[in-house]
Amino acid sequence: MPSPNGKPLIGITGPQTKALMPRLCVALIVKLYGGEARQIRPQDTLDLSQFDGFVVTGGHDVDPVLYAAEPEVQPKYDAERDAFEQAVIHAALNSRTPLLGICRGAQLLNVCRGGNLMQELKSRRQITSNRWTVLPVKTLCIRQQTQLQRLLGGAKAPINSLHNQAIDRLGDGLQVSGRDLDGIVQAIEDPGYDFLMGVQWHPEFLLYLRRQRHIFRHLIACARRFQDVRLQARR
Repeated sequence: MPSPNGKPLIGITGPQTKALMPRLCVALIVKLYGGEARQIRPQDTLDLSQFDGFVVTGGHDVDPVLYAAEPEVQPKYDAERDAFEQAVIHAALNSRTPLLGICRGAQLLNVCRGGNLMQELKSRRQITSNRWTVLPVKTLCIRQQTQLQRLLGGAKAPINSLHNQAIDRLGDGLQVSGRDLDGIVQAIEDPGYDFLMGVQWHPEFLLYLRRQRHIFRHLIACARRFQDVRLQARR
């Protein structure tokens, strides 16, 4: 059902169980910027057309069968979550609902657009560490004249890293807006949408950095515009 208080309704995806902390952090920043946060999971019965924005959160690796590849590593997959979040992403793409993909969410967005992934990164890292950390100890190189650059400003930004897979071949309509020092894709966006972005790092764990909060603030602003247009169309 729509948000009862008139705030833009943001669906925050996740697995059926666990992954509580990142989803709570996303909900916190959504509420801070005036959105109504709703946690949505694979077994929920939902009308996706009621949402004004989505955040597809991080978690298990995307099953390579979704981009017609053989497994190269032995990670954990979550087929139920893959199917659910694919449905969310395709619904957002079709309706042009603002969407932010975080980590696996960015990867799945790329796959839904026909791209593929690198299944392991250790062998591809020459400058950056393969160590997972929530601390912003890695460097994001921002492509100029992109939405990401307008939000974060500057040419570089500190980011964290909690992933062992990454975007390889870009999906249709997407462009790279950020890479790390090894050239590994860290951010994608579609300039033809008001807000369609995927980031490989976890900005929800960096909310103490004002630049990172700008990503969520803009998502909510775009969701509010989307809500206004949708409500006007119903009158």
